[in-house]
This record gives sequence, C-alpha cells and structure tokens, in this order.
Amino acid sequence: MSMRPQEPIVNRRSLLSSAVFLAFARKAHAAGEMVEIETFDPNGRSLGLSRVEKIVKTEAEWRAQLSPLAFEVTRKDGTERAFSGPDWDNHADGLYRCVCCDTALFDSKTKYESGTGWPSFFAPISKANVVESADMSFGMRRVAVSCKRCDAHLGHVFTDGPKPTGLRYCMNGVALRFIGRGQA
Repeated sequence: MSMRPQEPIVNRRSLLSSAVFLAFARKAHAAGEMVEIETFDPNGRSLGLSRVEKIVKTEAEWRAQLSPLAFEVTRKDGTERAFSGPDWDNHADGLYRCVCCDTALFDSKTKYESGTGWPSFFAPISKANVVESADMSFGMRRVAVSCKRCDAHLGHVFTDGPKPTGLRYCMNGVALRFIGRGQA
C-alpha cells in the first residue's frame, strides 16, 4: 500500500467562502487606507495637506447617493454626452468639488471654454487631489483623471490646452459639484 499525501478537497462552497473573505478583506483594508490631499476653504485658499481616510463604499451605497448618470460616470468610468452635463458653460466664480466625496478638485480661475461641451480646466486646484492613470479603452491611449480620496472617475486630461500648462482637463459635469466662491 503506497502512502500518498492527502490532496486538499476543493469544492464550490469553500471556493465561494474564500472569495467572499478575500473581497471583504480587500474592502476592509481599503477602508482603513489613508491618503494625503490638499484641503481648501470656501474661498479657494489652501489649508495645507491633510491625511484623510480614503472613502470606500459598496456599489449599493454609491447608487443610493448618486444620480444614475453620476453613478455610471464616476463609478463605472462612463462619459456624459457633450453639451448635456451641468456646468459645461458655467462662468461663475467658485470651486468644483467631487460629487462623491466633496474633495476640492478645480477652481473656476483655471476653467476655460474649450468648445468640447464638457467643463475644461488647464490645471486641477491641487495635483495632490487627483490621480492620473493610463486608459486604453476604445482603442485609444488616454490619461484618465480620478479623485484621489474616493477613486471617482472624473474625465481625461489632454495635451491640447492653453498656456500656462498646455493641458486640458476635460471633466464630466456630473462628476463635479460647483460651489460659488465663499459659500460652504
């Protein structure tokens, strides 16, 4: 009689339990993760860098908080139709904050009329508040822009913008919430 090492028994229930545990562990780890962002007062003055907890929510929690279009854009990397979103033609003075977590992202002082039908800026309010990553969807190479605190997809950045940066941060209006300067 030969002695063979016992092979582990793998069944669907144990695989499912492992997958659920790993997903929970990843969410718990991400929920406790700290990120550094620059905070701003209602007038757009920097209050300096702050370490804050990264915002992580379930899909159901995001759906309950956001409009269907804002959910599709910010949580599923969607894009609103040109000339259809809020603030593409807004010329008021103020700040643009993340619709998901209220992090300051853009100042109207850097907004310009790009003719694209989306709110466009030549710079974020702070590079510390956004994350840029490669986007290879639709057979194109683009640079996606997300909120650092909650990972909300905001839009894309292109190199055809005006001086002084030469950049065009082409953002989805439903990913942003405009607040007039000085208003809380």
